[in-house]
Amino acid sequence: MNCCKNVFTLLILVLIVCMAGTGYSQVKEGEPAPLFSLKDMDGTTYDLAAMKDQPMLIIYFFDATSRPSQESLLTMDNLAQRYQTIDLKVWGITRSPQDSVADFVKKTKPTFPILLDDAGVSDTYQAKFILPTTCILGPDLELLDYFQGGGKTTNVMLVKLAERKLQQKQIVIAQALSDEAIKNDPKDARAKMIKGYASLKAGQLDEAEKTFASLAEEKGQGEILGKEGLAGVYAAKGQSEKALAMASTVESAAPERAYIHTVKGDVLYAQNKKAEAQAEYTKAVENPGAEDFQKAGAYNKLGRLYASIGDFSQSRDLYDQAVQIDPYYVEAMANKGVTYEKEGKWDKALDMYNKGQSLDKDDVFASALAARAAQMLALQNDSKNRERVDKLVKELSERYRSQNKIFTSSPADTWTSRPMVLTFVDFQETGGLSERDGLSVVMTTQLAEELNASGRVQVVERVVIERLLEELNLGSSELADPETALRLGRVLAAKVIGTGSLLHMPEGTMLSLRLIDTETTAIPKVINRELSTDATLKKDLHKLNREILTTVMTTYPLQAYVVNVTGDKVMINLGSNQGVVMGSRFGVIEEQEPIEYKGKKLQQAAKNIAGLEVTIVEPDLSYCRIIDQERPLKRDDKAVEKIDKTLTEG
Repeated sequence: MNCCKNVFTLLILVLIVCMAGTGYSQVKEGEPAPLFSLKDMDGTTYDLAAMKDQPMLIIYFFDATSRPSQESLLTMDNLAQRYQTIDLKVWGITRSPQDSVADFVKKTKPTFPILLDDAGVSDTYQAKFILPTTCILGPDLELLDYFQGGGKTTNVMLVKLAERKLQQKQIVIAQALSDEAIKNDPKDARAKMIKGYASLKAGQLDEAEKTFASLAEEKGQGEILGKEGLAGVYAAKGQSEKALAMASTVESAAPERAYIHTVKGDVLYAQNKKAEAQAEYTKAVENPGAEDFQKAGAYNKLGRLYASIGDFSQSRDLYDQAVQIDPYYVEAMANKGVTYEKEGKWDKALDMYNKGQSLDKDDVFASALAARAAQMLALQNDSKNRERVDKLVKELSERYRSQNKIFTSSPADTWTSRPMVLTFVDFQETGGLSERDGLSVVMTTQLAEELNASGRVQVVERVVIERLLEELNLGSSELADPETALRLGRVLAAKVIGTGSLLHMPEGTMLSLRLIDTETTAIPKVINRELSTDATLKKDLHKLNREILTTVMTTYPLQAYVVNVTGDKVMINLGSNQGVVMGSRFGVIEEQEPIEYKGKKLQQAAKNIAGLEVTIVEPDLSYCRIIDQERPLKRDDKAVEKIDKTLTEG
C-alpha cells in the first residue's frame, strides 16, 4: 500500500515538472513578463519595471552549486567579456544559499548581476524544479522565448538568442553565439544557418556562401537550409539565374519553404516583372516553412510593393504583421511611418519613427525621418512660421511658372562672394525593391544637416522644397528632367543643385550624384558610389558630405575685400552669412601685370602677398590675424579663401 502511495506521489511530482515545461506555466510567450524586484550580494536592488525601455534582457535561473546549471550563463558571460562592445544584458537569479552564491561569484567573477531570489520569483516563472530556465524578454518586457533545462536545450537557446541578435542587427554577437552552438554540437544545422545569414546581413558574401555550401552538403534539413541560403547569396551577388535555379531546386524538394519565394520575388521585381514578383512575395508570406526573420522580411517586401502602388492601408497591415513576428524589425516600423508621411499624417509617422529609434538608436533611417517629421509637425503648430513658408512658396511658385529668376541683374560688386546656397532634389529610385523606403529623403536630409552644420554652405529648407513641389505638382519623373531641376534651383536662389538617381541592386544601391551650377549649367562634380548596408550608411553619407563640401570650396572659394587694417588685425567684408567660420583662412592676392609676348598679352596668376586666419566672425564681416605678409596690407586688397582641411576631411 505504501509502495503504491509512493508511486502515486512520484507520478504527481513528475506531472508537476512536466507541466512546468509544457505551457502550463504562469508565464507565457507573447505576454508581459511578471514584474519583480531582487537584490544582489551587495544589496543593490534590480527592478524589472525599470528595464521597460531595454530592447532585450535575458533572465537566467540557475543553481549556483551545479556546473551544468551554470553552463549557459558562463558562456554568455565569456562572450560579453570577449566582445565588450556588444549589447548583451543578463540577470542571473538563484535560490541557492548565500554562501554558495558568494563562492560562485568569487570563482567566476561574472560581469552580469547575480540576484538572490528570496521573493518566490522562481516560483512565478516556474523555474523551481527545472534548471537552468532561460527567459528572453523583448520590447516592453514581453516574454519572447522560454527555455527549460540544459544539455540540448542549451544549444536551442543559444541558437534562438543568436537569431534574436541577428534581428537586432548585432552581427558580431549573432556570429559568436552561433559559433558557440556549433562548437557544442557540430551537427546543429540551425546554428550554421544563423551564422550564414549573419554573414549575409553583414555583406560578407563569400563567407556566407562558404557556410551555406558546407551546410548544403549535409543530408536532410541541413541540405535544404544550405541551398536556401545559397539562393539568397547568389541573389545578393547579382547572379540572378543561379539564384532562381537554386530556388527552384529547393522548391521541388521542400515546397513548404518560404524564403526562396522572397528571393524569386526580388529577382523578378528587379526585372520589372512586378505582377510575378507580387505572386512570389505572397507565397513567401503564406508558406509555413521559414525562420521568424525570413517570414518578417517577406511581409515587409510585400508591404513595400503595396506601398509603391499607393495602397498604404494594405501595406501597413503587412508591416504590422512583420513586426508582430519580429519585434526588432525597425525597417518595417520606419516603412510604416513613410506611408503615414505620404498621407500627411505626420504625428503618426513620428510615432513610428520614435518606436524604431527606441529599439535602435543608431538607425539612420528612423533618426533622419523622425527629425523631418518633427519639423513638419512644428510647422503645422507654428502659425507664424507656417505663414512665412506659405508666402515664400507662393512667391517661388509664381516665379517658377513665369520663369523669372530671383537675380534679374548682376550685382555692382562682382568680386565679393554671395552666400553659397545649395539645394537637393529627391533622387529618382529605380531597380529592385529595397528593404527600406525613403532612402532619397534620408540621404538628402542627412547631407543637408551636415552641410548646414559646417557653416560654409546653406541648404534650402526641406519643408520649403516639399511644399513647392506639391504646389507645382512636380513628381519624380518631372524632376528627372535636368532642365526642370535647373529651373527649380534657380527659383530657390541656389548656386548649386544636387540631383541624380539611386539604382537598387541586390548587392547594394548605386548612387549617381551630379552637382550642377544653376547659372552656367556646368557640372563641377559627378559622384558615383555604392551605398552598401544600413550599418555603413552613416559613414557613407559622411564621406559624401565631405566630398561635396570640398567641391564647393575648391570650385567656389570665398572672395573678400580688406576693409580695414589695424596693427596685425584685418577686417574683411564677409561673415557667417556668407559662409565664413572660425579658423577659415584667406590668401591676400595682388593682380600681376600681363606679359607681352609676340603681340599677345599673357595674364599671370595673381601673387599671394599675405595669409590671414579668421579669429572673430560676425554676420557680415570677420576679423583676421595676419599669419605672414610680403608688404603692408591696405583697404580694398583682395582676399581668396584657402581650403580648410578640418572641414573637408575626417
